[in-house]
Amino acid sequence: MSRQVFNILAIGQAGRLEAEAALLAASLRHSDPDFPGTLYIAEPQPGPLWPEDPRMSDAGRAYLEGLGAVILPFESRIFGAAYPNGNKIEALAALPDAPFLFLDTDTLITGSFADVQFDFARPSASMKRENTWPQEELYGPTTGQTWRALYDHFGVPFAPTLAEDEPEDHWERYLYFNAGWFFHQSPAAFGERYADWARRVWHDRPEVLECQPIFPWLDQIVLPLVIASFGGGRPGPELDGMDGRVTCHWRLMPLLYAREEDRVVEVLHKVTKDNHLKKVLKAWPAMRKMIYQGQGDEVRALFDRRALPRKEQALRNAIKRAGLWTR
Repeated sequence: MSRQVFNILAIGQAGRLEAEAALLAASLRHSDPDFPGTLYIAEPQPGPLWPEDPRMSDAGRAYLEGLGAVILPFESRIFGAAYPNGNKIEALAALPDAPFLFLDTDTLITGSFADVQFDFARPSASMKRENTWPQEELYGPTTGQTWRALYDHFGVPFAPTLAEDEPEDHWERYLYFNAGWFFHQSPAAFGERYADWARRVWHDRPEVLECQPIFPWLDQIVLPLVIASFGGGRPGPELDGMDGRVTCHWRLMPLLYAREEDRVVEVLHKVTKDNHLKKVLKAWPAMRKMIYQGQGDEVRALFDRRALPRKEQALRNAIKRAGLWTR
């Protein structure tokens, strides 16, 4: 059976994201060696929106290219250092116009994408999220009123996006994604709309958002609107491998060790035995301490994965009390 061919896009940048990109690329090679597409690592270029050079080191770039990744330079014209999450939005314009899957760089590939069936004409995104936005004010609009106003503002039908089995104003009734992964058949079309709408919210926010925080949530505020506008919605069972057997959006190293399944840690430890990768990862303190100095195992021993706290903040607090928190 022939495999779906698509490109993967992730962001590479000086500092932590360089190390994460190297780990992502290495895990893709390890877990899906026959992946038929191209891994593009988009790299913001120096310019007026970046006070410091955002490009990766020569060593990091060479390691990625050695694994077959293509470094994709792009210009930051909207966000830059003021909102680094905007890289994922602006980088889409530089990607060849073919079906794509965007992955946050802090993603570990733990299985084969052959086990995931994407419908690239119907975009979707990650449901691995918490109730982080919008924030209801005492005398402000409700959650439902806020979302409805945004859909009306951009001319996107609101009713088809609702999970009717959830009660009015319960946050899960409304389309809300983690922007850690999303896909579509055209990065040009998707990226143009995503960038335009995000820019409009960033620079000239609608009235309904006047009292709402949009940092760092902007990418997740606009993403469901864009996905719905292209006829997409919540992921179906054919995408269960995402945030499942195929990918793990680990976020921060202490959180990976605290809450992810044993098989995720096993993949991490297998991949990071490579001496060339070690040189890239050890430059970043969190990876050096967690992976190579054994602090990750100490974090893991603090928790029962069968009875984890419901809120991420509780995990963070417990790790900090143990003196093991690091970014």
